Amino acid sequence: MKKLFGFWGAMVLAGLAYFCLWPVPIEPLSWNAPVAPGYAGPHTVNDKLAQLNIIDLGAEAGPEHIAIGPDGKLYTTVESGRILRMQPDGSQQEVFAQTGGRVLGFDFDAQGHLIAADAVKGLLSISPDQSIKLLTDHVNVGGKPDPIRYADAVVVARNGKMYLSDASTRFAPKDWGGTFEASVLDILEQASTGRVLEFDPANGQTRVVAQGLSFANGVALSQDEKHLFVNETGKYRVWKIDVNAQALDVQQGGPQAQVLLDNLPGYPDNLMRGRNGKIWLGFAKPRNPTIDKLADKPFMRKVTLRLPRALWPIPQAYGHVMAFTEDGQVVRDLQDPSGKYPESTGVTETADRLYIQSLHAKGLGWMAVP
Repeated sequence: MKKLFGFWGAMVLAGLAYFCLWPVPIEPLSWNAPVAPGYAGPHTVNDKLAQLNIIDLGAEAGPEHIAIGPDGKLYTTVESGRILRMQPDGSQQEVFAQTGGRVLGFDFDAQGHLIAADAVKGLLSISPDQSIKLLTDHVNVGGKPDPIRYADAVVVARNGKMYLSDASTRFAPKDWGGTFEASVLDILEQASTGRVLEFDPANGQTRVVAQGLSFANGVALSQDEKHLFVNETGKYRVWKIDVNAQALDVQQGGPQAQVLLDNLPGYPDNLMRGRNGKIWLGFAKPRNPTIDKLADKPFMRKVTLRLPRALWPIPQAYGHVMAFTEDGQVVRDLQDPSGKYPESTGVTETADRLYIQSLHAKGLGWMAVP
């Protein structure tokens, strides 16, 4: 009996040692998560995103970003790393490009080149004849080259300058099992190392516009192109940042950056300019009470990573997109509580359709413009 008790005692001690001491890749920082607003006010529960039409992508999945190109065709990135091209109705599908990485966001420049934020490769330019060129994969910090570790979203200004988010300078997808895994580590850590960069093709220089963001994500330009709207996924908010800012630390405050939308009900992901001045925002996931309760408990966030992945507090699937104006007024809100179309990361609006972006969906969702 003593041997049995000794054995189980040793097992308990070993378990405690594992949960308390086993090394994990994050060094969590304490922060104050705002009390979740729930689905109320402009975000009152509805089912306006339910019953999406689906364009079959065959074996492909994860149409994370969607845009209509200068040729009138629909382009989308998928999990395999390919960029697909098709007619707006989903017909005549073909592989436009394969970067060898994972393109998360893209835009088109005045010459018709597809400018891609590749989470593995950096900022790329893909010509209409499908040749791929690296524009930048580093930025000068303190006189030294610093890698762009997690290129996420990009938008091209009329003057040719390109603004992209480098979601995390701590966790590169190529080193941590992929984009989703790296994002989970960054948001659990809350070191706020995300930043917004500017690449100027006229001189080939890359600079830091703003930093100090907890997973810098979607990026959109104001109509006058004097400001950037940037999703800070890890802290449930949207920033409005002066494009002329120089390595601005948003955590220090100042007139060049302001929080436009705060305490959102989910994790904001992509930003896309819509019609009539709207900006569309997608929520990858809803808020999770367990994660918010762990905000000021760094040690417990370490313990969480020592659990089997199936026990991680990953929020449930919940379809949700919204549109807002440049002064922060919510003007559209579409939801699907069933979450049948997972990770509704953004919206691409045309004259007659809303295409719904997704990180993992098996198909491309769309609905007629209401």
